[in-house]
Amino acid sequence: MSKVAVLRTSPETVVEDYGRLMDLAGYRQALPFDAQTCLRINISWHVYMPACSTTPWQMHGVIQKLASDGYEVARDLIAAQNDTVVVSCREGAVNNHLQPVLDHYRVPIAYLSEPVLDRVFEKQGIQIPKLLLGKNVIHLPTVKTHVFTGTTGAMKNAFGGLLNLNRHWTHSVIHETLVDLLRIQKEIHPGIFAVMDGTIAGEGPGPRAMRPHVKNYILASSDCVAIDAIAAKMMGFDPMTDLRFLRLAHEHGLGVGRPEEIEIVGADIRNVNFGFRGSLAENTFASWGQKLIYWGPLKPLENLLLRSPIVPWSYVASRAYHDGYWYPTHGKPRVRQIMKTGWGELFQSYGNGVARQRS
Repeated sequence: MSKVAVLRTSPETVVEDYGRLMDLAGYRQALPFDAQTCLRINISWHVYMPACSTTPWQMHGVIQKLASDGYEVARDLIAAQNDTVVVSCREGAVNNHLQPVLDHYRVPIAYLSEPVLDRVFEKQGIQIPKLLLGKNVIHLPTVKTHVFTGTTGAMKNAFGGLLNLNRHWTHSVIHETLVDLLRIQKEIHPGIFAVMDGTIAGEGPGPRAMRPHVKNYILASSDCVAIDAIAAKMMGFDPMTDLRFLRLAHEHGLGVGRPEEIEIVGADIRNVNFGFRGSLAENTFASWGQKLIYWGPLKPLENLLLRSPIVPWSYVASRAYHDGYWYPTHGKPRVRQIMKTGWGELFQSYGNGVARQRS
């Protein structure tokens, strides 16, 4: 039976709680310490939007736990992420206060670029980033919803590491793509582990244009399917009926997607329901347009609009909408509200060197 650890936490105890969470989930059994390890950061936006990207305390807690258990983090740990055509992960690492944590522990960060998936990237062929071969991987997603997959978590976190800048080409077959990526990971990584931050959870047309909610939960598991299923259930989804990528992964034997077949250790979450399921029907103007291209009446024009020399129009449109309109008018007011909470205060403190103070 797959196991998922879940804990309630607070801004005052979260770094230490992550260490306890990892022990509960059996991370030492999942990750051989004789292999190098890649921290798969999730940066969904280059600005700070609560619940959107890996949190500094999430990364801090994981690295501190590895270091305290004798893992040579400065030598054998590397952080990795892949830029997209609309998101600069280099800016995101700074604006989400991840860079100070990496600098403190002297953990380098790499930006991946080689593509995979021969069905979509048939001209390039299947190319796995050399950096990832033979290394453990620790995924660092957050609890949030997504306009294309319903929810996003450990399984989709590989999307930004194994695929290149043109990974939007796979959106029309996104559920099958996530299953393929998990299968590839099981072949190239000696150990896979996921640590998910739900201290602030995101509801709405994610991964960017969301409403953040303080929820105070953290999760961990060596089964990417199981942790995504439990996070989805906590958000109010039925993993096997609402989320096709989880059903497909379960049916292909890549993990456990049925919550009743998953052992929960730590917190009692039997009655937890965030009520996020309505997000399945939510879109931004940008995602509405994308869905018309991927699955709607504009499908015959997909190659022309998204894979031809005129494709820069979509990058400009996305940047203009999200960065120029949505974030200033909707995002910043929501960020200001979170900054009034204990989590907002903790986030700001990382920009002032809290990692150095707490380590």
